[in-house]
Amino acid sequence: MTPGGASDGPAKSPDASLPAGLRIAVLLPCYNEAGAIGQTVAQFRAALPAAAIYVYDNNSTDGSRELAARSGAIVRQVRQQGKGHVVRRMFADVDADIYVMADGDATYEASAAPGMIATMLEHNFDMVVGARRTEVEAAYRPGHRLGNAMLTGLLKSLFGRSFTDILSGYRIFSRRFVKSFPVLSSGFEIETEMSVHALELAMPVAEQVTAYAARPEGSVSKLSTYRDGWRILRTIITLYRVERPIWFYGFVGGLFAAVALGLAVPLLLTYWETGLVPRFPTAILVTGMMIIAVLNFMCGLILDTVVRGRREVKRLAYLGHTAPADLSTRQ
Repeated sequence: MTPGGASDGPAKSPDASLPAGLRIAVLLPCYNEAGAIGQTVAQFRAALPAAAIYVYDNNSTDGSRELAARSGAIVRQVRQQGKGHVVRRMFADVDADIYVMADGDATYEASAAPGMIATMLEHNFDMVVGARRTEVEAAYRPGHRLGNAMLTGLLKSLFGRSFTDILSGYRIFSRRFVKSFPVLSSGFEIETEMSVHALELAMPVAEQVTAYAARPEGSVSKLSTYRDGWRILRTIITLYRVERPIWFYGFVGGLFAAVALGLAVPLLLTYWETGLVPRFPTAILVTGMMIIAVLNFMCGLILDTVVRGRREVKRLAYLGHTAPADLSTRQ
């Protein structure tokens, strides 16, 4: 038993709105959050008194690990730097029915967690995203707002549907989401990967608007608007290439074919008029570009078959776990 009454494992929730016997784990990634981690643990302890609260420290140098332990959290350490590495360890190590993930900076509305869990159980959702709403300008910088809106719009245009806040770090997960999610990202692009994972497996998901507060004194954001924005953009494009190869490579092949046809038209006109092909370098270029176009089309078709098989495997892994709604009837 650790300080504060938290045992080394998810506990039963006494919340009247949640079924008895429900194992809830609160997962808090942490990197140099000495000014906020204690407050964050206390807020989630008040919202979910019997949940097991885990703080996964990512090489903090400001005493965050010790403060989290004194607050009653179960503290573990991840050596590989990056939020994606932390989430991979958390999802692999922790066993629970419901997972509540938030940042350790005391900006998310911990009191909304019981309602989000109740929504998940009632509607059988696999992920409920806490869409951020704030009236405090310092809480959500304009650059982050703009970048989030642009990336959310891009994700929707590429995958057909999306969330209003794909970069929110406040999420409730079912067990079958967590245990079927491979976690390939290493940094802040992890939230984007989560969103695409849910969309690709056609999981039932939802959003719930939650308050978003400014960081406490002494807590500094680790998110770089431009560096991490570029990484997230690159992740979206990479995931599109991986999950939609027939469209990605078809688009690339179409571009090569269009340029090749544009260059070939003058050659054909000259040949019809004179019976000669005077520009052999252009003819060779056109031939090469059409070969590249065909190869791209073929790669797209082959990879699409591979992706379908891989998606079936992930879907079966996902279906191998209990649905959230079934937890409410479990004795």
